[in-house]
Amino acid sequence: MPMKRRTIILGGGALVAGSGIAFMARSRGGEPISLQSFDWKASDFRAGGTAGINGVLPEPIFRAEPQCIATLAQTLGPCHTNDVPIRSDVTEGVTGLPTRISLRLAEASTCKPVEGADVEIWHADARGVYSGEAATMCNADDAEARATSFLRGRQVSDANGVVSFLTVYPGWYPSRAVHIHLRILLGDRELLVSQLLFDDALSDLVYQGHPDYAARPVRATMNGGDTVFASSDAARFIFDFEKLDTGVLQASYTIGVAA
Repeated sequence: MPMKRRTIILGGGALVAGSGIAFMARSRGGEPISLQSFDWKASDFRAGGTAGINGVLPEPIFRAEPQCIATLAQTLGPCHTNDVPIRSDVTEGVTGLPTRISLRLAEASTCKPVEGADVEIWHADARGVYSGEAATMCNADDAEARATSFLRGRQVSDANGVVSFLTVYPGWYPSRAVHIHLRILLGDRELLVSQLLFDDALSDLVYQGHPDYAARPVRATMNGGDTVFASSDAARFIFDFEKLDTGVLQASYTIGVAA
């Protein structure tokens, strides 16, 4: 049976095409397919978080020509916490559009995979709230959020330099574009602290039509106006993504780290 073609939308590769948005899509091998309209609907995706996602999801696809340049470093930020557990599903039952985040670690100079690295992610929930004992701005007046550790987790990179997390699509909060935080350690050495972004058109689809985000007001900050990334840098740090047949969003990115 021939392998079913999966189409990847390259993050940051949006082209204005009349009144809509067009994207360069690529097949499994990485070759261009066509400029196609971004015509998914929010109803094409699952709701309610990761509950009920059974079975094995298909392997994540990364670009045939990966982004092995050194990934831009950022500050740890006020919403980081310590003692984050190793786990693949980081949701702790919170609702949202189920999203698998897959990261591939590569040496920036050689593009060789980095095995055995400790990769940590954290991000806000659909409301724009972080969990844990963090700075007040992260979950002000939310005792339940402060007492939990949702949407935080660690994984160890495999022989291909890959880690994957089951989570939900991040919520937004004032002055920030939609993002996740990440931290990479190798032994006792910190390789990178950074952040990655999501395509603005994808965020519009989620926030304007997905039931788990319907209560939120319209966001004001796009990738080009983010307060952490310079507008000239933002497009380089946007996930590639696809819609899996299960209604799960797959977001993928290759992280280049200095040797």
